Amino acid sequence: MKKLIYLFMGMSLLLVTACSKDDDGGSGGSAANGTITAKIDGSSFTSMEIATTASRVEAGGGTTLTIQGSDKNGRGIVFVLSSGYEGVGTYEIGPNNIFITAQYVEANVNDPMNSQTWQAPYEGSDVVGEIKISEDTGSKIKGTFNFECKNSNNDSMKNITDGSFNMSVTEY
Repeated sequence: MKKLIYLFMGMSLLLVTACSKDDDGGSGGSAANGTITAKIDGSSFTSMEIATTASRVEAGGGTTLTIQGSDKNGRGIVFVLSSGYEGVGTYEIGPNNIFITAQYVEANVNDPMNSQTWQAPYEGSDVVGEIKISEDTGSKIKGTFNFECKNSNNDSMKNITDGSFNMSVTEY
């Protein structure tokens, strides 16, 4: 029983320290209010304000932050920082931190079964990116990101660079 308690305490400590690399949240980027911007393999992406959301859920002693946005062509970016989100700071996307994930999606509205999703981290990856939260006032969040992601269906890769977000947060 004592070993189980020590194991639980060690895992809890690892979870808390692994989620946030440091307190440097960066510059905040240049996204307009209510949007996510980035370059997808060099092509510009800007989400529509009406299709961009951020939500924070506090439950079980942890906080989960979800940020997502889509453009008019059905392309979307999604981040989930779960069970250890602590506000302003830098969060690495990598295999040692399975609680921080990022996705790039290309929805096919004519044939939804042919929609494609690229995921980070992915099997066999090292650290593939980071999300920097530069401002979190409780009602507003702002930051920057970059990541490399892999499509599990065909092993193709996407490089997401120069990303930034700036939006209101809904709390649950």
